Amino acid sequence: MVKKSIWLVALGSLVLLAGCNSFKKKNLEPPTPLEKHFTPTVQVSKVWTARVGDGAGISGVRLRPTVADGVLYADSTDGKIAAFDAASGKKLWEKTTRSSKGWFGLGHAKGVDAAYAGGPAVAGDLLAVGTLDGHVYAMGAKDGSPRWEADLVSEVIAAPAISGDLVIVRTQDGRVYGLDAATGKRRWVYDQGNVPSLSLRGNGVPLAANGVVFIGTDDGKLVALRQDNGEKLWEQKLANGEGRTDIERLDDADGAILLDGSTLYGAAYHGNLSAIDGPSGRPLWSHPFSTYTALAVGGNSVYGVDDQGVAWAFDRSGGADMWKNDKLKYRWLTGPAVQGNYVVVGDAYGYVHWLQAGDGALAARVRLSKKAIQAQPLVVGDTVYVEDVKGHIGAYRLAAH
Repeated sequence: MVKKSIWLVALGSLVLLAGCNSFKKKNLEPPTPLEKHFTPTVQVSKVWTARVGDGAGISGVRLRPTVADGVLYADSTDGKIAAFDAASGKKLWEKTTRSSKGWFGLGHAKGVDAAYAGGPAVAGDLLAVGTLDGHVYAMGAKDGSPRWEADLVSEVIAAPAISGDLVIVRTQDGRVYGLDAATGKRRWVYDQGNVPSLSLRGNGVPLAANGVVFIGTDDGKLVALRQDNGEKLWEQKLANGEGRTDIERLDDADGAILLDGSTLYGAAYHGNLSAIDGPSGRPLWSHPFSTYTALAVGGNSVYGVDDQGVAWAFDRSGGADMWKNDKLKYRWLTGPAVQGNYVVVGDAYGYVHWLQAGDGALAARVRLSKKAIQAQPLVVGDTVYVEDVKGHIGAYRLAAH
């Protein structure tokens, strides 16, 4: 079965129906101009910048780095994967995979043997990453040495999850796989069944916790699976799929699922932001909220960006609106991340913005590049890491008060 997709590239400026031969540009709304005489209320310092390959390019995937044991790992769709010292940006190793057989996809004329697209996952000395041609590669995290590969047929455009002796992978055709972490052998597969004929391009990273795997589906559900065998435990709707047209009925749950204590937070395009009891799947509260990006939790708030680029804060205990900021509307923001007392987002024009967590007021901004930032920023300790679609990575810290 061939799955059709709507491809959000530059977070809203390009639309592609999979199976078509060309991109169709469509300017939806002009971006809100940035304030020219903006005075920051917090100082941001650039710690380092680096680059890995050509990044995501025009593939539409949201490549996000990961940090483990003081090392930052990042990959690109042109077959490069690299490790950097997270504190200094010094490159520790890089591997390039190319072949002469050619790969027909998105401008890569010369062969790319491993078109990395899922973002890396790391646990101990195991690194796992997926590709646009449906493979998962495992490597040694210390040096990138090969371990095993698994063929899953469909694209892997979300980072795997590593939990215990399993590598858990979500593929674009709606399946979830449990792979043996030592060998890559398939232990189980969960198939959500018929996926919608039209969906947003993107998948959230599987969340593995307490022996359970949580995923958001293409038809707007949050599903819990047993980690040991992939059996479905429960599901809850995050969207109802209502509307007169296929586009109006798009209701993907593409953002990462959050777990805070025993409470799950999830959201869907054309759907709701919902809090759900993790063990039972019982809904706690729900609030209308359409998004295709990830959420963040900090203090008493859940933070999100809606499908118009408006940033919001909701009360985590009941879902009430706490604030919204529309000064970055139509700048096609990334999902938010929490850095201290601030919320960090990137935009489609290469800017990184900091908002005050308490009231949403703009506090600072820097420009990483002139290229779109599509992946949610990554906060580790006192540093936030941001990556654009061309593989530029920036590390930033806030001045201490």
